[in-house]
Amino acid sequence: MEQLNFSKTLLIIPTFNEVDNVGRMLSILFEKYPELHIVVVDDNSPDRTRDKVVELQQLHKNLNLIDREKKRGLASAYITAFKWGLCRDFDYFIQMDCDFSHDPKEVFHLRQDAEVYDLVIGSRYIHGVRITNWPFYRLCLSYLASLYVQLISRAPIKDPTSGLKCFKRIALENIDLDRIISEGYIFQFELSFKVWARNLSIKERPIVFNERRDGTSKLGRSIILEAFINVLRLKLKHVFKAL
Repeated sequence: MEQLNFSKTLLIIPTFNEVDNVGRMLSILFEKYPELHIVVVDDNSPDRTRDKVVELQQLHKNLNLIDREKKRGLASAYITAFKWGLCRDFDYFIQMDCDFSHDPKEVFHLRQDAEVYDLVIGSRYIHGVRITNWPFYRLCLSYLASLYVQLISRAPIKDPTSGLKCFKRIALENIDLDRIISEGYIFQFELSFKVWARNLSIKERPIVFNERRDGTSKLGRSIILEAFINVLRLKLKHVFKAL
């Protein structure tokens, strides 16, 4: 396997009630990528996820914690971490879930492709549908939602809400993080759409998405409604050059 230098790579993991996963995930990541820097953004999890992270900081010098006082959502967590990383000497920014729906081995492949591309997306919809253990209705909802996003936005992104990505620094520097309009999962598309709208290079690489091992999914009706509306808003902003 090709050797990559991860010393200027920041991996961002947002958490809320992930105490059953965070220890295993962090241990695996540091075992595979000892030079990697990780920042966990925890929204005051009632299950004391942050305490587990603090404990592991004694073992891993590259582990950082952003400890927030209340639950502020996925988009806010990532924006906070992106800004934190941009103030430091990082060239690559990887985002992933804590619940093992994303395989830690994919971190290497995303970072490898980011040598060439400004944004690399781990896609569930390249070379077929690559999702395990989802009920049929949820699979249909997700796939139809991705088709809707592609139809409205015209952006060539097969998996618009993928949460596994690697940004080059230049990609994040070309996004005004203070003008993000989304809060839920459609935030993932908003970032990718804005990178595409600025004519930066994007690659989607196939991954297998595994349903979370522990805990519960945070998908709700309000998040679905927000996604439906914000795709239209983003398209209109693009048309009128207001992104």
